[in-house]
Amino acid sequence: LSPQDIALINPNTLTCPIFRTSQDAEITKKIYQRVPVLENEKTGINPWGISFMAMFHMSNDSHLFKDELAEGLLPLYEGNIVHQYDHRYATFCEKKATYIANLSKDYSTSIKTQYYVSKEETNKRLEKVSWKNNWFFGIRRITCNTNMRTVIGSVIPKTAVTYGLYLIFSPINTLNYSVIIANCNSFILDYVCRNCLSQPSLTYGVIKQLPIIPPHWYSPEDIKYISSRVLELVYTSYDMKPFALDMGYEGEPYIWNEQRRAKLRAELDAKYAKLYGLTREELRYILDPSDIYGSEFPSETFRVLKNNEIKQYGEYRTQRLVLAAWDIMG
Repeated sequence: LSPQDIALINPNTLTCPIFRTSQDAEITKKIYQRVPVLENEKTGINPWGISFMAMFHMSNDSHLFKDELAEGLLPLYEGNIVHQYDHRYATFCEKKATYIANLSKDYSTSIKTQYYVSKEETNKRLEKVSWKNNWFFGIRRITCNTNMRTVIGSVIPKTAVTYGLYLIFSPINTLNYSVIIANCNSFILDYVCRNCLSQPSLTYGVIKQLPIIPPHWYSPEDIKYISSRVLELVYTSYDMKPFALDMGYEGEPYIWNEQRRAKLRAELDAKYAKLYGLTREELRYILDPSDIYGSEFPSETFRVLKNNEIKQYGEYRTQRLVLAAWDIMG
């Protein structure tokens, strides 16, 4: 990489990214040559008007936490509660004193959290940002570039939130905000982040330097295509009704259907591969380098996801669905 390449990929910190192979370096460089970073601190360019917030710290604010839900208290969401498009990924089990996988996806159920915080204190902290919606979008702080997914973003109800979930605010309307949600959870962005991450957690510095499609790139047709799928993926329980209403949808929550959700997510991933300007061959590489160069190739991207899906479904389902969605788009 030349000094210009390093400044292109990490304009704020000017740190050198580490790549396993030259193929990873070239694809990443191509993406950054086309797509600007979320916030360029050198130029002051912030296309989405993004701001961040860490609401409560588990150590510094522990004196505010209550063990039981009572009047005037809100559930305290932690990062490990959520996953991509899933605000009910885990629930607190008192018997085990830890969070366990939430297998119930009935749209009338809510999860249980370990702690609760006063609504008054929560609203007080929200005074620092101009946010009027009754929902939040956040990205998990603790992660790793060898996990099944690295960038894990979720829409959650408006509630108390720990430092383990970075809240992201933008002054745009909800319909347009939905494309930020989809972009952050896309395979392409995840791949880029893995090449930029060298520690077991995301930082504001890393997030700001990720290439995010700017608002003026989206056509009305793009926004309609993306937002309709984001709505169905997010609105799976009454907890998220405020989000649905802001999207202009007044119907019942969508039924949680794994096959349907996998198809919707694959369509979004294929859409973003095109928005990022990738070829089908580059998309194949991002999904699985060994599919192109063989099993001895030194780079890997989503090995854990691939192995899990082969074990569960007998195939790398995501790869098949994303490439099928790409081919349908033409």
